[in-house]
Amino acid sequence: MAHHTLKSSYTKLTERLNRFPQGAPPSEALEKILKIIIKEKEAELISQLPIKPFTAAKASEIWHVPLAEAQKVLDELAGRAILVDVERDGTSIYTLPPPMAGFFEFSMMRLRDDIDQKLLAELFYQYLNVEEDFIKQLFTDGETQLGRTFVHEPVLSNENALHVLDYERASEVIKTASHRAVGLCYCRHKMQHMNQACDAPLDICMTFNSSAESLAKHGHAREIDISECLDLLQQAYDHNLVQFGENVREKVNFICNCCGCCREAMLAAKRFAYLNPIHTTNFFPTIDVDKCTGCGACGEVCPVEAIALVSANDPLRPKRKIAWLEADLCLGCGICVRNCSKDALVLAERRERVITPLNSAHRAVVMALERGKLQNLIFDNRALWSHRALAAIFGIILKLPPIKQTLATQQVKSHYLESLIKKFAN
Repeated sequence: MAHHTLKSSYTKLTERLNRFPQGAPPSEALEKILKIIIKEKEAELISQLPIKPFTAAKASEIWHVPLAEAQKVLDELAGRAILVDVERDGTSIYTLPPPMAGFFEFSMMRLRDDIDQKLLAELFYQYLNVEEDFIKQLFTDGETQLGRTFVHEPVLSNENALHVLDYERASEVIKTASHRAVGLCYCRHKMQHMNQACDAPLDICMTFNSSAESLAKHGHAREIDISECLDLLQQAYDHNLVQFGENVREKVNFICNCCGCCREAMLAAKRFAYLNPIHTTNFFPTIDVDKCTGCGACGEVCPVEAIALVSANDPLRPKRKIAWLEADLCLGCGICVRNCSKDALVLAERRERVITPLNSAHRAVVMALERGKLQNLIFDNRALWSHRALAAIFGIILKLPPIKQTLATQQVKSHYLESLIKKFAN
């Protein structure tokens, strides 16, 4: 009966995915998703890959196969957008992206006939829109989140513009990226198969830098220039779409142009608003009650339902309504300001600026530390027994209260672990 206790390749892959800071909770739907886009033998191999970027030589060493064989497998996976690959100094560097933002979206960013995209969309809907574990873990665990909101640039006043840093502007991300590409919006494509999609543009999902380089190379997205990308951004503005992008200051890899009905990030913002699933901009709208006519246009376009109409408590006009903002729900995108014809809404600065990680590596470390997964990044070569043992010990220590961390460090009697704890505690 021993075979009943053996882990399947997909179970091992799920465990590998859960070493990412954001994770991917086990589910019957998840296993079905993985079986559609990844072969069983591939799942076994992927489950052994490091979290950090690696070369074919590293994969060859881990898998105990010839270099040419490892290279062939990696290139096949990159060709299907399971891996992201970029060339640096003549060497291909590979990375296994997390499910989101990563290979979940990539599988739906173009029309394909090699997989059943309708079935895949139905499974994504079950895993992401019906079940709560993945979305809640992705968007609400820890204080540092995967994505952030970009301000709606057309409504910035001259004074506001002085206080908006370059990395806070989607237009600046576009202008400074090394590569730009556009593909189908994964969310609306998925909802099309569920007969629930809105009429917002579909071919408008933007990727940048290394992600754009890899996706365009393998035909999963179309490479575009700055001018066309800025035109797409204007199209997103015209359709009242929110710019939701990677939560970093440098080398942003994606900006999604989101509606409030299809995009998981916006849906999460409504379902788990009290847990702050999305980082806001450094602005929020203020309402001039004397100018507000209670037309309701602002509430109709708000992607997270942060604005509603309430009684104006006007004794002369008892039926008069005015807009009211739920500040804790507001993303600070500014779309409501654009749609106010009476100039009753203006953007004001938040009292405290939102902190944005420097780059994806910085964000990964902070997210891992907050979620008790830092050991997965430090001891990344799981093929080594010593790393598995140290990762287990370090994972336990990170979850302890400060005093018990100190005692545990003394018990382990490791200067290395002690210095790590001190370093990341600060």
